[in-house]
Amino acid sequence: FEVTATLVEAPGELVLDDEFAKSLGQESLDKLKEQVRARITQEHAGASRQKVKRALLDALDALHKFDVPPTLVSQEFDGVWQQVQQDLTAQNRTFEDEGTTEDAARVDYTRIAERRVRLGLVLAEIGERNNIQVSDDEVTRAVVERARQFPGQEQQVWDYYRRNPQAMASVRAPLYEEKVVDFLLELANVTEKPVSREELYKEEDEKAA
Repeated sequence: FEVTATLVEAPGELVLDDEFAKSLGQESLDKLKEQVRARITQEHAGASRQKVKRALLDALDALHKFDVPPTLVSQEFDGVWQQVQQDLTAQNRTFEDEGTTEDAARVDYTRIAERRVRLGLVLAEIGERNNIQVSDDEVTRAVVERARQFPGQEQQVWDYYRRNPQAMASVRAPLYEEKVVDFLLELANVTEKPVSREELYKEEDEKAA
């Protein structure tokens, strides 16, 4: 069959000006640059926080070695394992694709579950001894932020959390953990050093809390 091309257009050169910024919903190019810088700074700060937190949790894990309740480990493992399987399914991958086997992965994630439970108990003890608390207002703000992630369904999301104590507890728990981490970091001797973006975002060899 024959095809007749009447017009072939090459992509034009992208011009970074106020008009381009306005096409993205910004007042001007300067405002767009300011927003991009702010977002990059926020992302870097978040990545730095995660690395410092990981180092702190590693130190706590090394200092506290005790047996943890098997029931808690089993519950934690079930949650982790369900997420692992969902991720593999979503990516259409298998354990073999990840360079492991299901049995080996179960061993690894059981160890991770044990670590998470142990650290959770340690952080809870530290928080209780130092009267660290999460207010209802802080939980409410966190739920509102989650609801905003579902435009048009904010009320349904809010009602779900309000009527589900377990879901509300799942919001309070990470807030409490972050508060305890903040408390410990204030006591710790944290040394800052410049790193490249590649070093900052380098993936850890193993997944953990």
